[in-house]
Amino acid sequence: MFLNASHFINRSSSLNSSSSTPPTECPQKSLYDSEESESLFVVLLCWFVCLSASEEHLSGGSGSGSCSNSLLHSCVSRAVLCMCCLCVQVNLSPGHMFDKDVELFVYYQDTHQPSAIVEAGVATAPPGSLMRDPVVMISLYPEFPEELMKSLATQGEFVFVIDRSGSMGVMMNQGKGAQMRIESAKDTLLLLLKSLPMGCYFNIYGFGSNFESFFPLSVEYNQDTMDQALKRVKEIKADMGGTEILQPLKHIYSQPCYPDHPRQLFVFTDGEAVDTKEVLDLVKSHAHSHRCFSLGIGEGASAALITGMAREGSGHAQFITDTDRMQPKVMQSLRFALQPAVLNISVDWTLPDDVTVDTLSPPINVLFQGQRTLIYAQLKGESSGGSEGTVTVKYSLKDQPVTNQLHFCLKPTEETQLSIHRLVARTLIRSLEQKERSGAADVEGIRSRMVELSVQAGVSCVHTAFIAVNKDSRQTVKGPLLKRRVKYINFALWIAGSAFTMERSGVQPVVAATCCFVESAGRPVLKPARRRSLKPAPAPELQKDPSLQLVSLQKASGCWDLDATLADVFGKTEDELTNQKPAQVDGSVWATLLALIWLYGCKIEQQVEWQFVAMKAASWIGSQKVGDLSQCVCVGNVLLGCQVTKETLGI
Repeated sequence: MFLNASHFINRSSSLNSSSSTPPTECPQKSLYDSEESESLFVVLLCWFVCLSASEEHLSGGSGSGSCSNSLLHSCVSRAVLCMCCLCVQVNLSPGHMFDKDVELFVYYQDTHQPSAIVEAGVATAPPGSLMRDPVVMISLYPEFPEELMKSLATQGEFVFVIDRSGSMGVMMNQGKGAQMRIESAKDTLLLLLKSLPMGCYFNIYGFGSNFESFFPLSVEYNQDTMDQALKRVKEIKADMGGTEILQPLKHIYSQPCYPDHPRQLFVFTDGEAVDTKEVLDLVKSHAHSHRCFSLGIGEGASAALITGMAREGSGHAQFITDTDRMQPKVMQSLRFALQPAVLNISVDWTLPDDVTVDTLSPPINVLFQGQRTLIYAQLKGESSGGSEGTVTVKYSLKDQPVTNQLHFCLKPTEETQLSIHRLVARTLIRSLEQKERSGAADVEGIRSRMVELSVQAGVSCVHTAFIAVNKDSRQTVKGPLLKRRVKYINFALWIAGSAFTMERSGVQPVVAATCCFVESAGRPVLKPARRRSLKPAPAPELQKDPSLQLVSLQKASGCWDLDATLADVFGKTEDELTNQKPAQVDGSVWATLLALIWLYGCKIEQQVEWQFVAMKAASWIGSQKVGDLSQCVCVGNVLLGCQVTKETLGI
């Protein structure tokens, strides 16, 4: 088995969400110790012959360190690295039947060290084309010091823009116990409101065919304004018609910004705007004064709109599909908004006079913790003198300047696989597809360029496809493509029996088609069905998530009250909580401590959702100057049946 290491470099460095740290207990061995610091990574061979061990490793469970030497030796007899440091030859032990998973894990060496790789082009390609010239790939994965990431912003203006169009009344998925999209958005707003820092500013907008806001202007976050907002959140319905986001954005941008409170915009939508280009231009024109985080809900959300708003607003885009939960993804965006980010990214090239460079990657405005990026460039011309180029990458992290200077060879070894060239082509094609979807002027020119790149590089686009050709028969296949008759289902806007009328004056009742199967041999044709007005269907009664119940009881300052409602979340009575209260703490401190113990002890798998709620609580307890908290934690553990430490709680 031969494995090309450069392929794994490119694939791995394009995955923003991949882990950069190998399991601490897994045996690992550097396959080379070369002085060529251009190399990106250390290869770790972890061959799992037990499926359960593989699953534990991938899930990040305690079993991730279970790959022992005996387990490795049971299927791998030897691994040999060739001198070029690009290929690994792996021989499996005799008798291995491939009846269980075999996995290869590739990890970086010097994870956060930027690198530059040059790949030669094809001499037979047309002059001046992408495939003819050498290309450079720069990998940038900034390091965020741990102490820096603990310093969350306590200032800012947070504006949440919620799609309240009719389609938000559709279920998140077809699974049992699924929520309506609007109900999931309301739960998410609860988490967001409880997670905001004291002293910041916030507002909430709802939009459809028109828009409305909770407050005329963003208001300071405190107990009173939070209570007002939560009361309004409970009243939110999917009753505002279409998906017209341009006007609410114009209204938001017309509002003055608060000094020392940078504006952070969060947009939730499940549709597609008819004026996507105008929306993106508007966001871009205000990029200097805010950041935009966008969330696409369901398969119908416009990728051009969601990714475009995040790109132009130096934010982050998320998509919720199928059985995804909305809350974890939104809270990740909030974490990005509260934590420092890499800004002011610049790339400067130093090359011989007869060599020029074209940067092919879209501009990079921002990078958040855990994100990496690849920067591509095309080198043009022949160097008659110097054989080395230099690229300087600069950025700032929490107002601290960072500079990285990389050197690379201008005369790389001839490459046959062209992995980096194809990655460059893919990046260019995706950028052109984005322009086409956004309604750019020269549509024909964009399509022509896409097809040209696709054919040259062998990378598919929306206007090309791979065709399998059977050369064995040596006969030309003639005739049209055969069409296969398939059944499909005709979904109206509302699923029959689940739709409801718009409860607004002047709006006609929604009329929905019943669901029907249609057979077609060509393109789908919607078969008319009997139409009927549908009465409002009540939302299904779902059992409230206990963690959301707990979060809903938290005060804006971060504390909880010791009462029967809190005790009910724990499955206890108020007397049980009160009788076990240590003498040195008051009721609010005891209640807040119990809430933290319960979250860390019983709901740790949802930590990404309540992490800021817990941080506020821990900060509030710390401000109370309570003595001997360790004893209080021990008593709380016994009461709730948990085993957490004071250090785990962050107090």
